[in-house]
Amino acid sequence: MKRVQQGFTLIELMIVVAIIGILAAVALPAYQDYTVRAKLAEVITQAGAHRGSVTEYYQSQNALPADADAAGIETTLADITSSYITAIVVANGVITYTVDVDGKATGALVYTPTVAGNSLSWGCTTGTTIQPKYLPAICR
Repeated sequence: MKRVQQGFTLIELMIVVAIIGILAAVALPAYQDYTVRAKLAEVITQAGAHRGSVTEYYQSQNALPADADAAGIETTLADITSSYITAIVVANGVITYTVDVDGKATGALVYTPTVAGNSLSWGCTTGTTIQPKYLPAICR
């Protein structure tokens, strides 16, 4: 009489556990990078509003704002909506954000306007402390 096997053998279970471990080893770093990029995207969104303020100032005054007050940009930490921005400096239209995203993306994110006729085009640069993999394509 043939005995019917019920359940899994120890070898089969060990193989399944090994496969799950390999998948977790690949997925966890990818997820951590994703969360840092998502948090940095919050900073980029805030920067979009500030770039709009500088552009509006330029179109009405035909000059770049000398500082954040002239552009109407709040720089006190209580008024900054992103918890990852630690400082904002505006000088001659150039907006510099000091960011700290959980200690993984820390440094300066600088938006520089270039006058193009009656409008501004924006360039983005960073210091060497923020890894390019966390940045949007415009800043790489």
